[in-house]
Amino acid sequence: MNLAESLNLGCACQTLQPERLREQLETHPALKGLVAQLAQSHPHLFSSTAVFVDASTGQQLAKTVRALERVIARPQWQTRAIAQAPSIARLDWGPSGVFMGYDFHLSAQGPRLIEINSNAGGAILNAALARAHRACCEAFDEIFKAPETPKAQDDTFVSMFEAEWRSQRAERSLRNIVIVDDSPAQQYLAPEFEMVRGLLAAHGLLAVIADPGELQWRDGSLWHPALPRDMPVDMVYSRLTDFYLQADEHAALRIAYEAGAVVVTPHPRTHALYADKRNLITLSDAPLLASWGIDTDSLAVLAQSVPTTRLVTTENAETLWAQRRSLFFKPSAGFGSRAAYRGDKLTRRVWGDILSGSYVAQTMVPPSERLVWVDGETKRLKVDLRAYTYRGEVQLLAARTWSGQTTNFRTEGGGFSPVVVLPALPFPEVDTSATSLQYRPD
Repeated sequence: MNLAESLNLGCACQTLQPERLREQLETHPALKGLVAQLAQSHPHLFSSTAVFVDASTGQQLAKTVRALERVIARPQWQTRAIAQAPSIARLDWGPSGVFMGYDFHLSAQGPRLIEINSNAGGAILNAALARAHRACCEAFDEIFKAPETPKAQDDTFVSMFEAEWRSQRAERSLRNIVIVDDSPAQQYLAPEFEMVRGLLAAHGLLAVIADPGELQWRDGSLWHPALPRDMPVDMVYSRLTDFYLQADEHAALRIAYEAGAVVVTPHPRTHALYADKRNLITLSDAPLLASWGIDTDSLAVLAQSVPTTRLVTTENAETLWAQRRSLFFKPSAGFGSRAAYRGDKLTRRVWGDILSGSYVAQTMVPPSERLVWVDGETKRLKVDLRAYTYRGEVQLLAARTWSGQTTNFRTEGGGFSPVVVLPALPFPEVDTSATSLQYRPD
């Protein structure tokens, strides 16, 4: 095992500082009491334990993201991806999509891409969580101690929205952003909406959280009653999972988007190009990518990082059923592990549902593990990593720890975890045996 693996499996240090978390989450008066609220409503949202990765893994993650972005930018990719999406995905107003999320499992061969999400939640929460953790194990304190730069991180996030605006509306300044989701107060990550609103307001932008049914289309503009009467909606930060705006209650937003009257991010084209699970089939098809003229370095990175993925059809159903124990099945348009199944847990009834739907079968990559301290004893939880990115650049790494068939926020000791990327050698000599890496509760 390398040092990161030794720490993950041998050190159950709890590094979360509750008071620091309160400071980082309750950043303005409207958020006062948020930590207490989360403790009641989201008891397993945050883990008290950080996840370690070595420097080479961090570099490989960034290299993989850049390779993926190069492929997705190719006209052959875009033609293929858009052809399998609704017509609204053909519209290209310029924005790229904020808060892209690339999810990975760590294997012995390095990080392996599990899926791509076009409206990945949790970035603001994870940035605050990372600042509320402190270094683990005294021998490493000085090495892990990074300058705290919350302003720089916040500026990075806000600059995304400004870049999205300029890509479609360079002629005037951004004034307001409406954060949109169905019944936003009922969403699991609703507290993050409040944090985004506070972040945007702190940078001089009017910010409103809204249900799409509150939006109004009239006189060639999109309106929301919480904005000044003479000010239409400039930008919508969409957290909707109706990625192509097909529901009746999203009609006003859809009309405004189709007319180019409002900047929407992320938008239907983003989902079609990145997040449709069928794209994983193309990413793992090396001969096809080579025929498009993809450079050899990118091909090598994708061959190492993207598990083989196939479309589930009636023609290959018998073969896939026989191979199911080594496969993971996901709905093409799914998100958040919904209706996703490990092949070794499949029943015949669920298999019938898969065959009647639109599913892909991905070669299973077992997640790595993290030792955590729960109720006076240690236990191992599964880990996945998420790279939050914008235009191919990694802005933040975060992890989720859980137990069960798919990722969840129901596991004692689990939840979001900050990622500590260990520096490259030279490294101080440290005994990583189980006897020296013990739980430290303070």
